[in-house]
Amino acid sequence: MKASRSFLAPLLFTSLAGSVALAAPTQADWNLRDHLPLERVIIQGHRGVGNLAEENTIEAFELAWKLGIYPESDLRMTRDGVIVPFHDNNFARVVKDASPELKKKGVKDLTYAELSQLDVGSYKGAQFAGRRVVPMATIFELMRGRPERHLYMDIKSIEFPRLAAEVRKYGIERQIVLASRKVDEIRAWKALVPESETLLWMHGNEAELRRDLEEHRRTKYAGITQLQIHVYPKETKDTWAPPTDPSPPDNPFRLRNAFLIEVGKELRAHGVVFQVFPYTDDPGVYARLLDLGVMSFATDYPDLCLRELRAYYAAKPSAAKR
Repeated sequence: MKASRSFLAPLLFTSLAGSVALAAPTQADWNLRDHLPLERVIIQGHRGVGNLAEENTIEAFELAWKLGIYPESDLRMTRDGVIVPFHDNNFARVVKDASPELKKKGVKDLTYAELSQLDVGSYKGAQFAGRRVVPMATIFELMRGRPERHLYMDIKSIEFPRLAAEVRKYGIERQIVLASRKVDEIRAWKALVPESETLLWMHGNEAELRRDLEEHRRTKYAGITQLQIHVYPKETKDTWAPPTDPSPPDNPFRLRNAFLIEVGKELRAHGVVFQVFPYTDDPGVYARLLDLGVMSFATDYPDLCLRELRAYYAAKPSAAKR
């Protein structure tokens, strides 16, 4: 499922002409299914394909593409300069039975030859045993000549000129979405590969997000083609969740419904895809967020997300009932 800014822009700017006032704080006056076919909706598989497989492996990316979603890769460089997909700073979590010495090391401390010997699948379960880290060049080769295959690249620690050269070598500039929390990185990447999509991800409570959005508003969201906000349910055990913003009892999220509606409206006015990452396995959140004007999802549960989106689109009221 995919959409692009160039495809969306005419629909978004036209649909917002006149800035129609919001009728209620629990539903936006703009809905994705009125503007974009289901097969064009972007779903990002967190760290590959979410909980369906181990992180950042070729098998995870292939499964994501088979599902029709965009896998996410986390980019780092080995000691000898090979760009690879790997999330953590060290190997403690994803290399099962790693020695105490290895647990303290990370991708930057190993050559690619050394890194490629590590089993990064067994921690997820016996059925994933033996899976390895491969160079991003191998992933890019699987995308070459396959325009339906897209990839998010979340920057951890890499050299942009080297990455840009590899992307251009395989001719996949328009299939890449460069993701970062730092807008300066996004603009630096855009200068190197202007054809690429970009995603700025944001985390925080409403006050923090408003502060950051004001900064991007001053630049008219320069360089940003997608923007992602992390959304948590009011009740969560996630220690990274921001504080709950005051809201009515029927507001299911830590961020207010009205705030999410407002953000979506502003982003559409700038031609920016509004993506959210719901940090929950509750299947009901997708319909609620679509009602608030959300356009795209990142998720750890892509199978669940796909199921709920299909149901949401299938339940679209007929024109006679509107």
